[in-house]
Amino acid sequence: GEGGVVRSGGDAGEDRGAGGAHVEPVGAEPRLAAAVGVPVGDLELGPALLGCADRDVRLQVGVALFAERHPDDTFRALPERSAEDKRMKLTSEVQLLRDNQQYQTAYDLLAEAFAASNPKDFELLYDQASLAEKLGRHADMERLLRQLIAGKPDYHQAYNFLGYSFADRNVRLPEAKALILKALESAKDAPFITDSLGWVEFRLGNTAEAIKILQTAYQGKPDAEIAAHLGEVYWTIGQRDKAIAIWKEGMLLNNENETLLQTLKRLRVKL
Repeated sequence: GEGGVVRSGGDAGEDRGAGGAHVEPVGAEPRLAAAVGVPVGDLELGPALLGCADRDVRLQVGVALFAERHPDDTFRALPERSAEDKRMKLTSEVQLLRDNQQYQTAYDLLAEAFAASNPKDFELLYDQASLAEKLGRHADMERLLRQLIAGKPDYHQAYNFLGYSFADRNVRLPEAKALILKALESAKDAPFITDSLGWVEFRLGNTAEAIKILQTAYQGKPDAEIAAHLGEVYWTIGQRDKAIAIWKEGMLLNNENETLLQTLKRLRVKL
């Protein structure tokens, strides 16, 4: 997804890449400020923010209320009462940078954090790999994912991420399929990984098998990216009406999904 791999939100066990938490826009200030019991516009939010029990709300408030006021030291200036606070700040800053397409800065920040982590926080490599993919640096992406797999062999998302990346670029397809099947051993029936398998079968020319697998994935989780893939297989074999119907469903699910939009543009389809 999103140009190849990353998909935001969703179950971490299913995610193809490092999407991170959903971040509220700054326009959500009043509701988010109320969530931690502080006045809108209060610049001294540190204690209230870190004292809030709901970690997701803390992250959202941290991003939404500080982002535009303190672009340079938004999160680093906050106090750290625990390792979780430190990680929350890192996650918030990386997500903000991603949202503003500052991929290289986010990549460097994660590299620095991983180097400093002890014991090694291998999830940081996963996030960094997703940014390498965004930057079009596929060799770096593969190196990071291989490092993650070596350090944490049961991290099935890394196998899926790498396998899907190969399939999406139409390279090393037998290896892609083996990696995705390895991921499915740990996450049987996970829709996004099943989608990866369907996509690699399509790339291998196994169209009937691809349709069957992608239909299963889409039934398991109606999602715009899976709709993009299933629709493209239908389109390729001449079942244009089915393709358009599934793409329309996908647009209703998420009309900003990059994979779906790119698919329609590449195939010159206007819904």
